[in-house]
Amino acid sequence: MHIAVVGAGSLGTLLGGLLAREHDVTLVGREPHVGTVEREGLDVVGAESVHVDPAADTDPPDSADLALVAVKSYDTADAAAALTDCSLDACLSVQNGMGNESTLAAELDCPVLAGTCTYGARLADPGRVEFTGRGEVVLGAREGGPSTLADDVGAAFDAAGVETTVATDMPTRLWEKLAVNAAINATTALARVENGALTAGPGRELAADAARETARVAREQGVNLSNERAISLARRVSRDTAANRSSMLQDVEAGRRTEIDAINGYVVEHGEGTVPVNETLTRLLRLWEAGDEGDEQS
Repeated sequence: MHIAVVGAGSLGTLLGGLLAREHDVTLVGREPHVGTVEREGLDVVGAESVHVDPAADTDPPDSADLALVAVKSYDTADAAAALTDCSLDACLSVQNGMGNESTLAAELDCPVLAGTCTYGARLADPGRVEFTGRGEVVLGAREGGPSTLADDVGAAFDAAGVETTVATDMPTRLWEKLAVNAAINATTALARVENGALTAGPGRELAADAARETARVAREQGVNLSNERAISLARRVSRDTAANRSSMLQDVEAGRRTEIDAINGYVVEHGEGTVPVNETLTRLLRLWEAGDEGDEQS
């Protein structure tokens, strides 16, 4: 299978590197990373270590069997536009946040699958990605239900040694992932702590409150996600990835824009009532992103 990984950052590069053990992979990302991979290959180190030689470029190829989209949520529209000139059989989003699949489907002629991913990754240097934690890719039809296409993509991932589950309840799975991200990402980014800090003390309860609010909004949207389930998932991920630095924490440490609008901000926007914890986390991250702009305007 020819797989174009659009968004060769930490996660995209890791998944692309693992898939390249079995498939024809093209990493689509930024310089100097993609140039280094094209010249020297890609080193995956950590939980598994492997050297692979995928193709790499700043633009998508002319065609691919599958576009695996791993860009930041705020870049989804640009990724969709870039893929309109690529002949595709299918597209799969493994992005954080909500609404990415709809954005892709509105622009692309191919079927768009929904996915979540709990693999841990950190782009250490151009051409080198750290595999910081084993996880799972869950994928399926974005509307839910069985999908032969999802079965085929899942089989391709399995063949490359990527732990994969094909699910028929992706709308619920996406809200579950949102609850986990809402609980962990902004909290760890603001406190500058690893995920394990949320397994005890004040971080544990703050994360639980954010997950509980997300579950309530999910139910308002017609998804059966209990408070207990959302909190349990967030605590399990915090425990299982205790040494990981969340993607949002990595963004803050690097001075990059975060995905707060597609995670906690999405909960705030779609809640029918107040969601004070998610609203506070969203406002604080937006304040950080604004930097000293407020001083300049005062």
